[in-house]
Amino acid sequence: MLCWLTVAPTALWAAVRLLGLDRGPLVQALAFTPYIAGVSVLPLALALALRRWWPAAVAALAAVALLGLVAPRALAAPQPTAAGPTVRLLTANLLAGTGDARTLVELVRRHEVDVLTVQEFTPDAQAALDQLGLDRLLPHRQLNPEVGTPGSGLYSRWPLTDVGLRRNLGGWGFTQAYGTVAIPGAPPVRVESAHPSAPYALDQVGPWRADLTAQPPATPDDGLQILAGDFNATLDHGPLRALLRTGYVDAADAAGAGLAGTWGPYDGDLIPPVTIDHVLVDHRIAVRSVRVLALPGSDHRPVLATLTLPTP
Repeated sequence: MLCWLTVAPTALWAAVRLLGLDRGPLVQALAFTPYIAGVSVLPLALALALRRWWPAAVAALAAVALLGLVAPRALAAPQPTAAGPTVRLLTANLLAGTGDARTLVELVRRHEVDVLTVQEFTPDAQAALDQLGLDRLLPHRQLNPEVGTPGSGLYSRWPLTDVGLRRNLGGWGFTQAYGTVAIPGAPPVRVESAHPSAPYALDQVGPWRADLTAQPPATPDDGLQILAGDFNATLDHGPLRALLRTGYVDAADAAGAGLAGTWGPYDGDLIPPVTIDHVLVDHRIAVRSVRVLALPGSDHRPVLATLTLPTP
């Protein structure tokens, strides 16, 4: 009985994840799947030590399933052949504008960032960033600063065309600034600052799913697209995986950095870090590296992706 009580939770977790049953309270729980995968070998070890073969068999299946889903995120994947220019893209959630503006500008300067997307972008944050010189580093922009959390922004080293703003209809009504970046030596790239609703309560799971479903799909037979921002979802959530299947690649997953946490204890909350900030790129774009950086004042960590674009 002890063996079965120990094995059952990981076996049920594996079944929920494999079947895509992210509903109700399971949505929040599934964000911690990498941690469950890491400890899934313990019930197996207990069952083997006690020579309880049926529990051991179930525990082995659960461990193999969970580790098989999670472990590849730590391994770099082969990249497409791309001979175009290199682009360094940074995305950062500013936590209602409280993320340290000086640090963010220094990150842009130090890492020679070409494109920046920001979420929870406020008028005060815009003023502070410009005062510190962001307007000179990244002079082209499509901005929608709002008080609180709905604001969004897109900054670029290169000119932007076809700019606009989209407001998610669920939850908090987060906005998403977008524009097409004209990069010398590469096809135009549409970049959008993504920010679907958060499933912070049971009555918000529906809006969260609706916002993720409404994200612009990839266009593998047309122009290049990048979605970068706070998705409020991990690779263990079905709606995000469905978005990837339209033709995107998760840059961190492709670079072997897919287990680096981007949200959690950075503002003092005692929550294990989870990976909800992503850079999703068209499958024709090569991912060279991904780094998770630090931004004091925010509960998120910025994500820096170095990409190589195809030639026109």
